[in-house]
Amino acid sequence: MAVFCDFENVALGVRDAKYEKFDIKPVLERLLLKGSIVVKKAYCDWDRYKGFKAAMHEASFELIEIPHVRQSGKNSADIRLVVDALDLCYTKSHVDTFVIISGDSDFSPLVSKLRENAKKVIGVGVKKSTSDLLVANCDEFIFYDDLVREQQRALAKREQQRAGNGGAKRPDEPSRKPELEMRRAEAIALAVETFDALASERDDVGKIWASVLKSAIKRRKPDFNESYYGFRAFGNLLDEAQARGLLEVGRDDKSGAFVSRARHAVVAEPVAADAGAAQHAAPQHGA
Repeated sequence: MAVFCDFENVALGVRDAKYEKFDIKPVLERLLLKGSIVVKKAYCDWDRYKGFKAAMHEASFELIEIPHVRQSGKNSADIRLVVDALDLCYTKSHVDTFVIISGDSDFSPLVSKLRENAKKVIGVGVKKSTSDLLVANCDEFIFYDDLVREQQRALAKREQQRAGNGGAKRPDEPSRKPELEMRRAEAIALAVETFDALASERDDVGKIWASVLKSAIKRRKPDFNESYYGFRAFGNLLDEAQARGLLEVGRDDKSGAFVSRARHAVVAEPVAADAGAAQHAAPQHGA
């Protein structure tokens, strides 16, 4: 997929909604559940938003410098974004999903044109500053407000687990070095959060193949390697999450391992999203 960010629009929307400054990370984490991102561009007069440049560079965005000059009342950033998106649409047929991070209704014609060319369009914006017309035109719209709430719930859940030492330990579990235990807890938290996000994405709390879960984790954290966290294989990580009462693991003789929510685990509120986007991978054992 390709991501185009009208940075000033969303940054001002976040400010007006009284959130902390705009954070691109939860946006990318949600998008990576849907597939890989091959293009990231952000448009802005970056001299006015210097404090955000480092984070956007770290997220591998190409920062397109747009001087803050309006001609005929039209924002130059909007025009450049539209031109680049259409150019990509017509020249790179393998890019089938376009993400527009903005709440500006002026992008509605672009959305319509992309959809005419059989492209899926996902919008991202702040609820109070997003045009209803833009929301209606997109195939899917993700509100930044929902991502913030989801992030806050995940943080509270981690704090609760940390307070309880990550859940009850098995009687036969040997004492571990604190550093290793912290890494193991971090990996388990990542697996549980990714499972919750996938279940929310699919509007489903049923089983998710272990291979699908691991692929989603790798998209969110490309350097993920279970051995670093003290597990011989991904299946061992899932077994540990099950032992701590956070997930349940089952196995299918034909298709491999699958994961479901533990019966007594806290269920995160689903966030509005398109169902079924995450389970495109072939069901194989992800160990």
